[in-house]
Amino acid sequence: MAYLPNVKMTIAVLVATAALSGCGVMAAPCRVASAGIKMIPVVGHVAAAPTDVCAAVIDP
Repeated sequence: MAYLPNVKMTIAVLVATAALSGCGVMAAPCRVASAGIKMIPVVGHVAAAPTDVCAAVIDP
């Protein structure tokens, strides 16, 4: 029964991964960076495009 803790850990990791997939928590760093970049006058919205895409890919 030495393998039982490893099985429990594997199941816990899989459940956590499934729960967080497509979650806004994972996209938060991209969204915060995007909001900060957008505060730059004139070029902010253009410069924030990559971070907007990052957030959209993680949390559609």
